[in-house]
Amino acid sequence: MASEDNMPHPVCLIENVKGQLRANQEALSILSSIQQPVVVVAIVGPYHTGKSYLMNKLAGKKTGFSLGSTVQAETKGIWMWCVPHPQKPEHTLVLLDTEGLGDVEKGDNQNDCWIFALAILLSSTFIYNSMGVINQQAMDQLQLCTDQKEKEKQFNLPRLCIRKFFPMKKCFIFERPAPGKKLGQLESLQNQDLDSDFVVQVAEFCSYVFRSSKVKRISGGLKVNGPRLKSLVTTYVNTISNGSLPCIESAVLTLAQIENSAAVQKAITHYDQQMSQRVQLPTETLQELLDLHRTCEKEAIKIFMENSFKNFNQTKLETNREEFCKKNLQASSDYCSALLQDLFSPLEEDVKQGTYFKPGGYCVFMRRIKELKKSYYEEPKKGVLAEETLQKFLQSKEDLADVILQTDQILREKAKEIEVERVKAESAQATAKIQEEIKNQSDQLMKEKEKFYMEQFEELTKKIEKKQAQLREEQQKGH
Repeated sequence: MASEDNMPHPVCLIENVKGQLRANQEALSILSSIQQPVVVVAIVGPYHTGKSYLMNKLAGKKTGFSLGSTVQAETKGIWMWCVPHPQKPEHTLVLLDTEGLGDVEKGDNQNDCWIFALAILLSSTFIYNSMGVINQQAMDQLQLCTDQKEKEKQFNLPRLCIRKFFPMKKCFIFERPAPGKKLGQLESLQNQDLDSDFVVQVAEFCSYVFRSSKVKRISGGLKVNGPRLKSLVTTYVNTISNGSLPCIESAVLTLAQIENSAAVQKAITHYDQQMSQRVQLPTETLQELLDLHRTCEKEAIKIFMENSFKNFNQTKLETNREEFCKKNLQASSDYCSALLQDLFSPLEEDVKQGTYFKPGGYCVFMRRIKELKKSYYEEPKKGVLAEETLQKFLQSKEDLADVILQTDQILREKAKEIEVERVKAESAQATAKIQEEIKNQSDQLMKEKEKFYMEQFEELTKKIEKKQAQLREEQQKGH
């Protein structure tokens, strides 16, 4: 969080470099570190009207913002000071002071218009400071920041725009703070040296700003923190640099893309970490894996919802789930294959020694196969491919079994015929069982998807209804 300790003075946020506006990287870095909601107060007005004095008062300092005649033309722009909010704990007050408008020595009218527009777009409270009445030029500049299709020149149009886009307004009138020569020494004067009415008016002004200024929000009611304000700054400045008009909707869309991308990555990272920690591959059943997936998936979606303001695209989680299913299948296959190799290695050694190539050898061979299958079934945590892997392994031994059987055929011809039929029946049963398991697993996945989509639909419906309610509430407050 930015505080008085790590930001003892203002820095330039948006500067004018050879006629082009650009965001200052130091200021953007400061915004990146502010995770608290921000209350953004910007002040705009003609030069030499006391804007910086008022902003220093809001910052609780006698000095800090010092623009006016002391600033070179190439640094004309917007200055920023981030301080703890004096009345809202865990909030940061972001003060934006603009270079005085209308100074022919430091810029042109187009530059003034963009500075004016940026101050409005970035702030949650906008202060227009003027000596005397607000003139037609000020009205035109206020209108510039609205989304009117034509920049008509009718006299009443700017006033209509102000009523529409600035529904809450407050006017303060300040006495002359000090006699003529002392005006240039305001920063060094004590309160007793100033006009007493002016001191009271400034205090009332600061109190009102602190009390009434809201947290900066964007479409949908999302609170803006430092990183989000940074995104708005860069989006608006880049838009202006490209020769286009800054648009709130496009800035929110850009922010949404940035925030949602980060939120998705955060959710996916959590999902992958939790699945890796909780799942011990291979799982005994597909349902065991799906149950763990559902738990981690809900946690990941919750994390996304807490860090975004758009709908969640579950495609990535589905892809990760499929990857875990593939890994689960591979782990089961690898483990079962290794287990079978270990269990059947003595049998293969006996085959090499010719143990089963004699009368009755085939029956002994098959009995040994049966014993080894029993040992295999008794081993735990073989996973979802336990049966399929076993059957593939046994199929690889069928040629060997045929050779042993042929050797035994002369003495046990009849036994061979019976045994062949039994082996075929067993193989068919195994194949049918595998197909049934595959179908069951597919059905489980389909039901899981349907359940997930229904839950997501209900959750997103609630979120949309909540946001609509927030929007209606904001609109009612605006009126």
